[in-house]
Amino acid sequence: MELARRFDAEIVGADSRQVYRGMPIGTAAPTEEQTAQVRHHLVGFVDPRERYSAARYANDALDALADIRARGRRAIVTGGTGFYLRALVGGVTLAPQYDEGLRARLAREASLHSPEFLHDWLTMRDPVRARDLGANDTYRVVRALEIALAPPAATLRAGAARTLATEGFTWLLVFVDLPWREIDRRIEARTDAMLEAGLVEEAERVGSGAVAANAVGYPQALAYLRGWSSRDELRRQLNRATRRYARRQRAWFRSEPATLWLDPEAVAGAARETLGWDTKRE
Repeated sequence: MELARRFDAEIVGADSRQVYRGMPIGTAAPTEEQTAQVRHHLVGFVDPRERYSAARYANDALDALADIRARGRRAIVTGGTGFYLRALVGGVTLAPQYDEGLRARLAREASLHSPEFLHDWLTMRDPVRARDLGANDTYRVVRALEIALAPPAATLRAGAARTLATEGFTWLLVFVDLPWREIDRRIEARTDAMLEAGLVEEAERVGSGAVAANAVGYPQALAYLRGWSSRDELRRQLNRATRRYARRQRAWFRSEPATLWLDPEAVAGAARETLGWDTKRE
């Protein structure tokens, strides 16, 4: 928000759960006050029961960026879904078209087998992608299997992928680096704020059958509603799950060679130096 105001920019989301409607608490989506101050894109526009892929994200993000550029504005793409960002900058081959029979088969396999089984299967077919995914990230593991097992014709139909480079954008990829002590403090504060704001009630509204219900916080809240944990246990589980996710997230971006790891105070200077951004445009 601070950088967007300073550089006259709009914000494009890169969060695989903030794209869903009706989940602002658990996904820490921007508030109405924030969106009134700075225009946001790709937040809260997908039904929680609908599957949303990295290929679709890349196209939607590039459409939003083109619109922003056409209006003479700058853009800040922000969020922690590394695979979305990798798709956007062109670091992965995506297949936006699918084999419906294969999808149905994989959905059945996911209902019959454990997450570990599915992850081992992906490891055999695409070990590089498997290393980037946690075994419990069933949605992305199944999606990766769908791509790995898709008939060649499905990929051929997809055509060339659009990326920042193909659309003529210059870009800078930054990971905002903070000490672990500060990250842990923020996680605990966020957990308390989510619970106070109504995370449990939001999880109940979303329901366990929604595609987006596997985001950190919702399985734990639904378990609490079933009586499987106390309120204190829920809080501890949320903190622990979020810390684990933060560590996986940092490991992901460590493997991205183009990423600059910067102190928050250094980001504005990097934007000025690398992208030629100066003060707010007239």
